[in-house]
This record gives sequence, C-alpha cells and structure tokens, in this order.
Amino acid sequence: MNPLSVFLRGSQNDYRISSTHIGVFAALVQYSADRGHINPYRAYSYEIMKIARISSLKTYSRCMQDLNAYGYLKYEPSKKKNLASRIRFNE
Repeated sequence: MNPLSVFLRGSQNDYRISSTHIGVFAALVQYSADRGHINPYRAYSYEIMKIARISSLKTYSRCMQDLNAYGYLKYEPSKKKNLASRIRFNE
C-alpha cells in the first residue's frame, strides 16, 4: 500500500499531526517515488524542504522528529554535512 495512504489513514484522528507534518510526509513519499520507491533511503533536508515548500530548517527538523516519535517513520538524522539522513517508512 502507498505510504501516503497509510499515513493519512493512521493520522486521521491524531490531533498531533498538522498540515506541515502532512506536507513533509507527502514530500518524503514523492522523493522516494522519484527514486523508484526505495525504502529505506537517504535524503538531505534541503531536498525535502524544497518539495514540501518549507524554508525553515527548524520546522523541518521538528516535523521529522515528531513523525519519528509518533511512529510514522524511522528517521536517523546525519550529523555530517556530506552524508544524507536515513529515512524509512513504517509499514
């Protein structure tokens, strides 16, 4: 099943999820789809932020940490500038 459909169904009654979370998750799904629906995959924050139309790194980081904490995905941020973060959709 499509990760976005799973997310939207699962988050439908989750008051913690905002439109920003939905936008970031949709951007993550699009990024993965553009690369052949790989899971897990690596991505730089600026790549996802561009798709989600988010300009604040703080907002992006908060959303990713929330989505990880709420169990919608597994997010392993990279501490190195030349290594992309690891992202995995929960199934």
